[in-house]
Amino acid sequence: MNRSAVPFGKPRGERADAVRNREHLLNTAREMIAEHGVEKVTMDGLAERAGLGKGTVFRRFGTRAGIFRALLDADERRFQEQVLSGPPPLGPGATPEERLVAYGRARIAFILDHHAIARAAQDRNQPSPSGDASLSQLHIRMLLDRAHVRMPSLNGLAIQLTAALEAPLLFSLSMPEADPPPVPDADRLLGDSWQGLIERIIH
Repeated sequence: MNRSAVPFGKPRGERADAVRNREHLLNTAREMIAEHGVEKVTMDGLAERAGLGKGTVFRRFGTRAGIFRALLDADERRFQEQVLSGPPPLGPGATPEERLVAYGRARIAFILDHHAIARAAQDRNQPSPSGDASLSQLHIRMLLDRAHVRMPSLNGLAIQLTAALEAPLLFSLSMPEADPPPVPDADRLLGDSWQGLIERIIH
């Protein structure tokens, strides 16, 4: 995947101390989530646990939902780095088919693993934090072309495949009730379905 062709992420121009505070706050939030769950993370609690002033937390994240948006953004960037330069088959070095299968499986697992954070990141005044689907679409489109898939419209196919990896659909398939934990092995089952679909398209 060409770094110049796909704009994964944007450079940040933050001061060194601001970067350190941001990373410290995000790491502290992850610790709190691991220990007590998403629902126990508050702006005041995060400030106290991190040993920073409340004003620092509010300036950094704005709202409680902003904490979880920042966590999603940081984890999304790490996921994208794995796609760009990580080991195969998710990263470069595998066949296009292997990379398509690996991407779908990894994306499904990523979204389901982040379902609680994604729900907490929802803010009525902001767009839904479901990731940038255009990046998935570009990556899938490139791999379909490299796999020599012959369809009337590879762009249309890439859009349809990308839709199969979007959070609202995956949440509805893996969590049929209002607010439950995911169905056991949901990531594996959905990943198997994705792999079967890719194999049928390519062969």
